[in-house]
Amino acid sequence: MQPRQLRWETLAALRSSSKGRLSYCRHWLQDEDILEGCMSPLVLSPYSGWVLDRVIGRSAQDITPSRSSTPKESTALTNRSSSLEKITSASHQGSSPLSPTDPSETKGNEDLSLLEMDQEVFPALLPSKVTEVEGCIRMYEEMHRLKGKEGLRQRQEQQEQMVRAVYDLASEQLKRFDELKELKQHQEFQDLQEVMEKSSKEAQGQQEKLKEEHRHRAKILNLKLREAEQQRQRQEELERLRKEEGQERLRRLYSIQEEVLQLNQQIDPNYRHKDLPRIDLSAYSNRGNQICGLVSGLIRTTSERGFPTQVDVANTERALQEMRGLISSMQQEIAAAVEEKRRRDEEEERQKQKELLKKEQMKAQTPAPAQQSGGKQQKEGLQVKAEESTMRWYQQLQDAAEQCVASFSGLSNCKDNNEVKKIKTDLQKAATIPVSQISRIAGSQLREIFDKINNLLSGKSVQSGGRTVSVTQHPQGLDFVYYKLAEKFVNQGEEEVASHRDAAFPIAVVASGIWEIHPRVGDLFLAHLHKKCPYSVPFYPALKEGTSMEEYQRMLGYQVKDSKMEEQDHFLKRMSGMIRLYAAIIQLRWPYGNKQGAHPHGLNYGWRWLAQMLNMEPLADVTATLLFDFLEVCGNALMKQYQVQFWKMMLLIREDYFPRIEAITSSGQMGSLMRFKQFLEECLQQKEIPLPKGALQSSFWRS
Repeated sequence: MQPRQLRWETLAALRSSSKGRLSYCRHWLQDEDILEGCMSPLVLSPYSGWVLDRVIGRSAQDITPSRSSTPKESTALTNRSSSLEKITSASHQGSSPLSPTDPSETKGNEDLSLLEMDQEVFPALLPSKVTEVEGCIRMYEEMHRLKGKEGLRQRQEQQEQMVRAVYDLASEQLKRFDELKELKQHQEFQDLQEVMEKSSKEAQGQQEKLKEEHRHRAKILNLKLREAEQQRQRQEELERLRKEEGQERLRRLYSIQEEVLQLNQQIDPNYRHKDLPRIDLSAYSNRGNQICGLVSGLIRTTSERGFPTQVDVANTERALQEMRGLISSMQQEIAAAVEEKRRRDEEEERQKQKELLKKEQMKAQTPAPAQQSGGKQQKEGLQVKAEESTMRWYQQLQDAAEQCVASFSGLSNCKDNNEVKKIKTDLQKAATIPVSQISRIAGSQLREIFDKINNLLSGKSVQSGGRTVSVTQHPQGLDFVYYKLAEKFVNQGEEEVASHRDAAFPIAVVASGIWEIHPRVGDLFLAHLHKKCPYSVPFYPALKEGTSMEEYQRMLGYQVKDSKMEEQDHFLKRMSGMIRLYAAIIQLRWPYGNKQGAHPHGLNYGWRWLAQMLNMEPLADVTATLLFDFLEVCGNALMKQYQVQFWKMMLLIREDYFPRIEAITSSGQMGSLMRFKQFLEECLQQKEIPLPKGALQSSFWRS
């Protein structure tokens, strides 16, 4: 009964211990976390060492007095005691000697055999069942840990085998997939190739159909083209016939104009017969000029419209008949006057012997009426030709320009010499490009352009197009630059000022400054200006024998290309630009030059030009345009210079000269006349001529 009671005490002690309070699951082998317990180290209870000490000590006391041991048993006991000491020391250290961190399975087998040996010894050694139960628990736990470890190893091997099997299966499946994919691609390629071959055959068939349709349409188009070509040839033939008829009518108009002009030359308003001092032909001259103006206007109108009609030819023929009638009437009047003079002379001859003294008095008084009659004629009839002094001045300038051209003939005729040709091109660019760059942007820029031109004419080197240029590179270089520079100034007036009226002032101030330093440039400028715009002289060229109509039109300032004269509006625009530039030059001076000397071509030349224009017969559409442009640009400066005399001239223009312009102006040419009339009325009403638009102010030179 005593061992059973001790056993129940042991169970009670175990139930009250920390392990006795654990809950155990009967189905723990089916739990997935069973291996986690085997992975952690085995730890004995902290009371196991104390229990073993107590049990071993009590058992030794009981065994020693009651029994005697044999040497063999004592040896075994000693061995078991040492084993227990090892277990006890392990329990005191807080860790089990059989740890899951042992390096190999051999170590686990040794521990297992040791536990089995201890199990065999302990029952014989320890009468108490506490130690036996505790040892069984530890031995069961260790066996369970080793079994779990072995199961884990086997399970890892199974997993690896499964992974290898899955990998092999996946590789085989991937190979089958690649083969299947390649097969599908091959099939798709075959299908695509078949579709392409089929579409190619269809396209070839369609192309054949299109070719057939194209051939059919080409035949139709060829027929239509033949018909169109035949119709075009018929139209060209009709157009050619129409042009021939028009050119024939135009030649007829030119011949009529030429005859009218020649007949008009026979009418001299200053005609004085030595026997007819009192005859006045100014009325015939005025009417002849009007007829010439009407014919010229009619020809200009028809040229702008294309070719003249038969009605135009009939009108010009009527004008020619009128001119012939006018000449016949004038000749009849002259013949009547001559007959009257002859009769009067016979009567005077009969009275000569009776009244000798009275005859001498008549001879003394005869010049006085002639002079009075001449003065009256000068008032009633105006000049057609310019004054002789003006024509001499004009001819001198033209001769100077021709001499300048002859002086650089070696430079201009350099077709074979590339070096001289290059020098010529560089000099021309250096002379003309700065003039093209003149603008109203800033005064500093204008001064740079002036200095560049002045340095070039002074023989200094300048930069042009990335090259160094100087007139000293060729003996004829300076004359060439003089001529081209003057020509460029006139071209700027003809083109730039004609399009932008404000551009006249910056160009004029540079030209005036260059003219003052280099007078030859000014003479060549006037020569070019007079040649392109004879009205700047003023000068109306006469038609001479042997001069063709095209050449005569060029002499009047018109541009003629392919036997066709330019339009009147374009002609007036060019003339207006050149007159505006001339009017700006005569009143402007270079602000940085020498102001002590006189202007090389000042306001006195403008006053002379205005007086000579008013002494000449007006031209339809031309005179009104040029007077308006000249007075609008230069009127303010002339007003300040001549004051009362200027206003007298303005009254003369309005009262006497304007009606003459109005008498020869047709209904289609009233635009310029009305502008001029409005300008005159506003200026005379306000007694002031405003500053021209675009005039350079003092602030411009500070920019």
